[in-house]
Amino acid sequence: MRFVSSLLPSILLMLLAAPAFGAVHLDRLTLPKGFHIAVYSDQVPNAREIALGAKGTVFVGSMDAGKVYALTDTKHDGHADKVRVLASGLEMPVGVAFRDGNLYISAVSRIVVLRDIENHLDDPPKPELVTDKLPSERHHGWRFIAFGPDGKLYVPIGAPCNVCDKGNAFAKLTRMNADGSDAQDVAYGIRNTVGFDWRPGSHQLWFTDNGRDMLGDDIPSDELNRLSRVGEHFGFPYCHEGDILDPEFGKGHRCKDYTPPVLKLGAHVASLGMRFYAGRMFPAGYRGAILVAEHGSWNRTKKSGYRVMTVRLDGNKVASYQPLITGFEQDEKAWGRPVDVQPLPDGSVLVSDDLAGAVYRVTYQP
Repeated sequence: MRFVSSLLPSILLMLLAAPAFGAVHLDRLTLPKGFHIAVYSDQVPNAREIALGAKGTVFVGSMDAGKVYALTDTKHDGHADKVRVLASGLEMPVGVAFRDGNLYISAVSRIVVLRDIENHLDDPPKPELVTDKLPSERHHGWRFIAFGPDGKLYVPIGAPCNVCDKGNAFAKLTRMNADGSDAQDVAYGIRNTVGFDWRPGSHQLWFTDNGRDMLGDDIPSDELNRLSRVGEHFGFPYCHEGDILDPEFGKGHRCKDYTPPVLKLGAHVASLGMRFYAGRMFPAGYRGAILVAEHGSWNRTKKSGYRVMTVRLDGNKVASYQPLITGFEQDEKAWGRPVDVQPLPDGSVLVSDDLAGAVYRVTYQP
C-alpha cells in the first residue's frame, strides 16, 4: 500500500461537519500498489449517484444541492473540463439512470426524465414527469435508481424511519416500465438500499442495505445481498444482518425465515453505491469483483466506513473483502465521503464524494 496523488440528525451532522466544497486531499488517500487516483472534477456539490451516457457524458445527481450535473471530458485527458447544470430545484435528486438517450432522475415522490439529453447539454429540456406516485416521505426518500437487464427501471422505497413496520408499503425494491407504468414490487425487508447492480453473465441482482441505528456501536451490520427470486424478504424490521432479532419488532419472528446477507459489511459503514467491475484496466483479480462505496458512520463512537472496498466472489460466496481506497477519514475527522462507484469503458473507475463535492478517477498502471 502507498500514498497517491435518522434523516434529520444525519443530515444535520453532515452539514455541521462539511468543509467548503472542493477541499480535496488526494495525498491522504491510500490505494494498492499500481493504483492511482486523480480529480475528475471538484465542481460537483453533493455528488451522489453516477450514470454514463452513450456519448461519454458523466451524469451526477446531488442531494442537498437539488441539481443534476453533466461532466464532459472533451480533451480525453481524464479530467472533466466542462461541468453543466442540467436541472435545478429538484427535491433530493440523488438518482440518475440513462437509457435510450434519456436521463431519468429520482426526486423523492417523482421520477422525471430529460429527453435526448446528450444532444442538448447546453440547452437542457424541461424535466418531463414519468411518475409522481412514489411516497413523499423524505426520511430515506432519496433514491438510487438503475435500469435492469429486463429494461425495467428499479426504484427503492426506503423505510420512512430508523426502524418501523409499515408492511409492504415501504422497505422494499420496486420496478416499473420506462414510462412509469406497470409498477411492481421486487423484494421486501430492505431498510434502505442506495446501491445495486446486476452481475455480468447471470444478471442476478446484488444490492447494499443500510442497517438500523441505535443498537450500539457494533450492531447491526450493513449488508451485501443477492436476490434469488421476486418476492424475497431480507428481514427488516424483524431481523437484522441475518441473525439479530429486533428488540421491538422481532417478537414472534425467526431470522431463519428471512434471507441472510451474503456479506456483513460492518456496523454503520453506510454502504451506498456498488457496481461489478468488468473492465480490463485493473489486475485480473478485480474482474468480476464488486466495488462498494462506504459513506461512513455518523452515529458511532469511533468512525467506520469512509472508504471504497473490493468484494471478490467465488461463485455466490465471498472470497475476500479488502480496501481499494482509504484515507477519507483520519484521526476521527473526515474530509471526504464516498457515495458511488462507476466503471468507465476504458476500465478506470469514477468515485463520487458528496462531502468534498468531487468526482475522482481511479486508474491502474504498474
